[in-house]
Amino acid sequence: MVTITEAPINTQEVIAAVQADGAGAINVFIGTVRNQTQAKPVVQLDFEAYDSMAVKKMQEIADQAKAKWPIQKVAVVHRKGPLQIGDAAVVIAVSTPHRKASFEACEFIIDTLKQVVPIWKKEIFEDGAVWVAAHP
Repeated sequence: MVTITEAPINTQEVIAAVQADGAGAINVFIGTVRNQTQAKPVVQLDFEAYDSMAVKKMQEIADQAKAKWPIQKVAVVHRKGPLQIGDAAVVIAVSTPHRKASFEACEFIIDTLKQVVPIWKKEIFEDGAVWVAAHP
């Protein structure tokens, strides 16, 4: 499961997608919308994506992770559109035989996703908005 969606992400569905009999560990990363950035109150976030390219890049990252770690299954779901405080913007789940590999693979996927996937984030404040680089 690798996808972009405008609907709220069903975290339990993402976790279920990576369950496997050979998995002794499932690691889940949930990136949520926080209420401030650099001490400035955030009202909401708005994500835009080049959908087909974003999904292709996310699949490439999942494939790279599979080549580095003994991944049973992987799922990457990213939201686009307006998100409110507390909403899940991205959910990544990785199942592996042992926990260390699942932690490492999950961290690799989110870090690489933020660097190379064409998804853009706008932070909206009470007094304006700003487009944010993934790694300023």
